Amino acid sequence: QVQFVESGGGLVQPGGSLRLSCTASGMRFSSYTMGWHRQAPGKQRELVATITAGGGNINYADSVKGRFTISRDNAKNTLYLQMNNVKPDDTAVYYCNRPGILQTWGQGTQVTVSS
Repeated sequence: QVQFVESGGGLVQPGGSLRLSCTASGMRFSSYTMGWHRQAPGKQRELVATITAGGGNINYADSVKGRFTISRDNAKNTLYLQMNNVKPDDTAVYYCNRPGILQTWGQGTQVTVSS
């Protein structure tokens, strides 16, 4: 059974930074493209960043490009999202999953950007 456990969220001021983590179990993590998704209040869930199995191909949504960095440690079955220069519009619950081949969602981690 695939399970994702996200962590690292919190309250941060505009312009600040956070590092999110997602640990996966029940799957061959190192074999799959992974992504970070987010869902803001009243909005649909959106995909913000993806990284291929070996880390060689990375893509970002325009809204986070240049500010967020996705990475992974396959030895630890862990996906990361470094969030820099955050904005109030980044406020959302953040989830990891396999983009396009979605598994059961984890509980997510809340990120709130506010002064």
